[in-house]
Amino acid sequence: MKLILREDVYNLGKSGELVTVKEGYARNYLLPRNLAMLASSANVKQLEHEKKVIELRQQKLKGSAQEQAKKLEGVKVVIKRKVGEQDKLFGSVTALDIAEALAAAGHKLDRRLIHLPEPIKAIGAFEVEMRLHRDVVAKLNVAVEGEAQG
Repeated sequence: MKLILREDVYNLGKSGELVTVKEGYARNYLLPRNLAMLASSANVKQLEHEKKVIELRQQKLKGSAQEQAKKLEGVKVVIKRKVGEQDKLFGSVTALDIAEALAAAGHKLDRRLIHLPEPIKAIGAFEVEMRLHRDVVAKLNVAVEGEAQG
């Protein structure tokens, strides 16, 4: 099934691209969420017109993402967690925990933009990737500290 993407879809394509996907993926995911539209001849003509609008919007989003990356570059987040024997964490530190710590420090950020390959399960300093835009990636320093069990 041929579709035109309205927004960037990870591992599929960028907004404004013409893509071919399986019918189930289109019907159950892309179309209900307004991430894509059917690639009819009228929509393809409309796409040519909207490409300019989409490009301007992407430039604006990229600019704001670069500004946000500059603001977050020097930020260090400290997260305290209970630890057991041999400094093992009870639970783990996830992207949601990092987003909440950033919000407490005055930086609003969607947790889905924080890229953790797997949750942090140890004490120490970590560098976490934040994908603010498809072309803008910022690094955030996260320190996980232990607090005595009690």
